[in-house]
Order: sequence, then C-alpha cells, then structure tokens
Amino acid sequence: MTGGGRAAGGTADRGTAQVAAAARQDVVEARRVVVKVGSSSLTTAAGGLDADRVDALVDVLAKTREDREVVLVSSGAIAAGLAPLGLARRPRDLARQQAAASVGQGLLVARYTASFARYGIRVGQVLLTSDDVSRRTHYRNAYRTLDQLLAMGALPVVNENDTVATDEIRFGDNDRLAALVAHLVRADLLVLLSDVDGLYDGDPRTPGTSLVGEVTGPGDLAGISIGSAGRAGVGTGGMATKVEAAGIATGAGVPVVLTSTVHAADALAGRPTGTYFHRTGKRSADRLLWLAHASTPRGSLRLDAGAVRAVTERHSSLLPAGLTGVEGDFTAGDPVDLLDEAGHAVARGLVNFDARELPRLLGRSTRDLARELGPAYEREVVHRDDLVLLRP
Repeated sequence: MTGGGRAAGGTADRGTAQVAAAARQDVVEARRVVVKVGSSSLTTAAGGLDADRVDALVDVLAKTREDREVVLVSSGAIAAGLAPLGLARRPRDLARQQAAASVGQGLLVARYTASFARYGIRVGQVLLTSDDVSRRTHYRNAYRTLDQLLAMGALPVVNENDTVATDEIRFGDNDRLAALVAHLVRADLLVLLSDVDGLYDGDPRTPGTSLVGEVTGPGDLAGISIGSAGRAGVGTGGMATKVEAAGIATGAGVPVVLTSTVHAADALAGRPTGTYFHRTGKRSADRLLWLAHASTPRGSLRLDAGAVRAVTERHSSLLPAGLTGVEGDFTAGDPVDLLDEAGHAVARGLVNFDARELPRLLGRSTRDLARELGPAYEREVVHRDDLVLLRP
C-alpha cells in the first residue's frame, strides 16, 4: 500500500516548512467545523468501542467547541457491533453489515452521549442516506435539522444510515459523506481524522518517503501513488477515499486538514500537522454537489446532439424532443445519467417520469404530448434545477 496507511514518525516532511501559520489562517478563523473520525480510531482490533479513544477525541472537540460550532461525522457503528454479535471481522454481505450497524449505532451514540456529558454538551444523532440529500425536499430537511441542532447548542453526530441503506443509496464511505456534510452545513473547515498522519508521496515505510505538507490543487498530486484500505480491517475507507473527499470539499470552497486522530488538537488549532488541502473552488449553496457525488444513477437517457448542447452549453432543461433512448428501470424522482451520442455521461439529473413512460415520449414536443396525453405530460424530462453537469 502506498500514499499512507500508518503514522510514520521520523520520515522527512516535504512542504512542512512552507506551511507557516499564515498558510492555515483559514483553519484558525473557521467558525463552523466538520470533523470526521474513522472506525480504526475509535475501536479495538477485535471490534467494539475503545472508551479511552472516544474520550480522548471528545476532550479535543469539547475544547474546540468553546468558540466554534462542531459537527462530528463518525464511523464506527458497524465496527462497534462486531464483538457483541460474535463477528471476528467486518462482514462482506449487506444484511450482516446492517445487523452490526443496528447494534453498534446505539452503542456508539450512547458512548458519545456519556463522554460529551462530562462537559455538559448534548449530542443529536443524524443518520443519512444519499436519497436524503440528493432530493430537493429531503436536502432542505437535512440542512434545517443540522442547523437547528447547532442553534440550540447541541453537537450533531452524523453517520450513514447503515441499517437501511441499500447498495444503490449508500455513500460508500464516511470520508465522502463528511465532505458533503461540510458543504451541506456551509462549514468553514473539514478535518479528516484516522490512523494515518497525512498524505505521503509513497509508502511511508520506504526510506526517503515524505509527508506532503500541503496540496494547492490537483497538480500537486501528480506522481503520487495513493493506497487503498487501512490495516485495521474495520472500516471501508483508505487514503484514496480521503483524497477524493478532500477534492470534493475544496472544490466547494472548504479547506481540509488530513491527519491522525492523535494530532486532532494541533489540526484544529491551525498548527502544521498532517496535510493541508487549500480550497480550489467557490462555495455554492445548492444541493447539486450531492447529486454529482452521492447519488447512484438508476438508469440513463440518450440525447441527440441538440439536446446535449442545450443541457451542457445553455444549461437548459431536458425536454422529450431531445431524447433518443432510455435504459434502466427507474421511477420518477430517481437520478439518471444523461448520455451523449457516443454514450458518454455528460450530466446527471432527477427524472420526472418512470422508465416505462418514456419510450412513447421520445423525440416528441411537449405541446403534442399535452394534446394527446394530457397536461401532465407538458413538462421537462429533467428540470434544469435538478440537473448537474459531470466533469469530462
């Protein structure tokens, strides 16, 4: 495995000298912070929560919360449920993962509740699936819940709703969930904590490998081999998912610090620890980031050349007249990919018709459809407000 996977004390740090206090002024000035912690930082190797590790993290977050708002995205529900259910490792099948999450989620929140209570802090549990935030009304509800918890002085503890999430509506890992939550709550900073102390330019066990102190953009990642899952075997993420999450967050205007949980206090104080990812894009207030990064398409629509130009260049809605084909089994409100004539996905959107309805609408004007089938058919196949362009 390369690109990280363990703390590597004693290796030379590349870029650390350049990360002066001013370079992390965004960290110091952040008023609303999302902190994500991985399963391996909270649990024992055999499964089950490590109370001392949880308390150590809570000590840092309680201190941070004295002058900031904090949202915690916490893995660990499935891992916490392994030992109580007699499971030696994280199961591969979804049903047993859901069972472990059902047992572990209660244990995880109970542990956080007790630990934060030492500081007089109440916690509120928020469980999400991608459907909760890619659909317009659900997105607004998720934002209102989190914002109200913060306004009332509670600390939200967010996790994927593993007990009911299916393969089609899973985020896949909590690194990506954390990046999207940072966008949802309009955070000023995202801190990714795990058993990895930053991004390395190779396997940290190899002599001469260095920590990458800061990343100003995608170009800084050229030539870096990014590894996969960690060693503990209780989580789903690895360095690749953390770098992907950092890209999502920084592209939405949120800077990111990636470091190990033992360095959480330094990271939140703006001290030069781990890897600092500079923001690369501007903050946006819409939910389309979720549609692009958190949804799984249930089907696809093929567009003619004119419709592709209308969607990608004029940012128009997709009308039936531009459709040439339909693939998949989906219902109204599901995410679908919009394909050009070569079969490349150029956009993703929430469709307004069931798959079985669309074949008779192909290439026809909304006026003709309304006259023949009724006014309910005089509408867009995908409205521009429910559509996001995909990067090539």
